[in-house]
Amino acid sequence: MLGHADTSKAPTSREYGSSRSLVIAGSEPSSVPHRPRPSRRQLIDLFWRYSAGIALTSPLSSSTLHGFATVAGVEALAGGPPPPFGPGSNGGDYNGGWGGNGGSTGGSSRQYIPNELAELAAAAKPIILTLASFAVTRKAYGKIVRKFGHEYEEATGRPVKFRLAFGGSGTQARAVIDGLPADIVSLALPLDVFKIEQAGLIETGWEEKFSNRSAVCESVVSIVTRRGNPKNIMGWEDLARDDIEVVVANPKTAGVARWIFLALWGHKMSRGETAAKQFVTKVFDNVEVMPRDAREASDVFYTQGFGDALLTYENEAVFTNLVVSPKAPLPYISPDNNIRITCPAALVDRNIDTSPPEVREAAEAFINYLYTPTAQKEFVACGFRTTNKIAAADGNAPRVKYVWEVEKKLGNWLTVQKKFFDEGGILTEIMNDVSKRKLEQRLRDRAAKR
Repeated sequence: MLGHADTSKAPTSREYGSSRSLVIAGSEPSSVPHRPRPSRRQLIDLFWRYSAGIALTSPLSSSTLHGFATVAGVEALAGGPPPPFGPGSNGGDYNGGWGGNGGSTGGSSRQYIPNELAELAAAAKPIILTLASFAVTRKAYGKIVRKFGHEYEEATGRPVKFRLAFGGSGTQARAVIDGLPADIVSLALPLDVFKIEQAGLIETGWEEKFSNRSAVCESVVSIVTRRGNPKNIMGWEDLARDDIEVVVANPKTAGVARWIFLALWGHKMSRGETAAKQFVTKVFDNVEVMPRDAREASDVFYTQGFGDALLTYENEAVFTNLVVSPKAPLPYISPDNNIRITCPAALVDRNIDTSPPEVREAAEAFINYLYTPTAQKEFVACGFRTTNKIAAADGNAPRVKYVWEVEKKLGNWLTVQKKFFDEGGILTEIMNDVSKRKLEQRLRDRAAKR
C-alpha cells in the first residue's frame, strides 16, 4: 500500500523554438572582494556563463554580446592601471584601447582589463540547471525550484537558476536523446530514463544513486467520470462496456498512457495473457481520442467535453479538479488492484560532464532535495503520493486495496519495453487491430449512407 504523496511538445535539437519551457530566475549573484585580474580562460568561461544568465531573464543584445566577446578574447597584463571604458580612438597609450579601430599602433591583442570586469569575473556566478520533466509536474516544480534556489544559495553562497521544459514523458526522453541539453530529467516512468541511458547519456546504475530507486513522486491510475457518474462506472470492468467512451493519452508519446496500459493488463494478467490482451483490446475499442500527454487528455475531457471516462494519473485528477472545476469537481475512482506508478529523476551525465564541477554538485543536491518534506509537500499538494510520512500527513489519497509493482510482476523495464512497447510488441498489435476494425466500420457506415 502506498503512502499519501504538477501538477508541449518537448523541443528536440531541431525544435527549440517550439519548446514549452518556463524560466525560473534564482537570486542575483552576490558580490565578493576584488581579486587579481582573471586569466583568459576565466574570462571566456565568464562570457558564456554570464551571458547565459542574462539570456534567462532578458534578451541578450548584440552589443552586450560583442562587449563580452571582445573582453573574453584578450589577455590581461599584470600590473598597471586599467584603461577607461569608451572608444579606443587610434590606439593611444593602451595598445588599441577599449574598442575603437585598434589604431596604427594597436596591433597587439594584449590589453588591460577594466576593474569592473575583473570584479564581475570574481563574483559568484549563477549556476544554470536545465530540468526536463513530464507535463503534470509543472506546478510542483515551479515551486520546488524556487525554494531549492533560496536554500542552496543560503547554504553555499552560490545562486542557482533553472530552465524548465515540460511535455509528454516519452517526448521529453526523445528530446534529450536528440540534443536537448538537460542536466536533470524527471520522467513519468523508469523506461524513459533507461532509453536515455541506452543512448549513452546517463551512466548505468542511475536508479541506485538516489533514495527510493530514484523515484521522486508516486501515483496510481484513476478513472474520472462525468458529474454524478451517469454511466455508473465503478472500476476496470466497466471500461470495456459497449456504452462507454474513453479518453486516454497516446502510449507512443505519454508515460501516463503506458502506465495505464500496464494497469489494464494487470487487471486480467492472473487469468493469462490471452485474457489480458482481450480485455485491453476491448477498452481500446472504446477510446475515441488519444491526446499526446496527460495534461492534454485532461483538457479534452474537462474542457472540450469528450468521453464518459478519463484514464489518468490520480494526481492529475486531483489537480485538474482543483484548477478547472474547484466548486464542482468531477468524481474519480482509484480502483483496487492498481499499479504503483513511480516517477524517477536522474542526472544526464554526458551533459553535466561538459560543465564545471559546481554544476554537478548543484544538480545532485537538487535531486536529494526532492526527497525532503518541503519538496514532497509540493508534490502532495498536486495530488501525488509519497512515502515521506511528514509530507503524507498533508494528503488525503483514498485507500487502494492491493498495489502491484511492474518489476515484481512483469520483469525488468527492458523486458517490459521489448514485450509491450517496442515496434511489433503487444501494444502495436492491439492498436493496429483496433485501428483496422474502426476503419472498416467507418467505411461500412459511409457505404450505408449512400
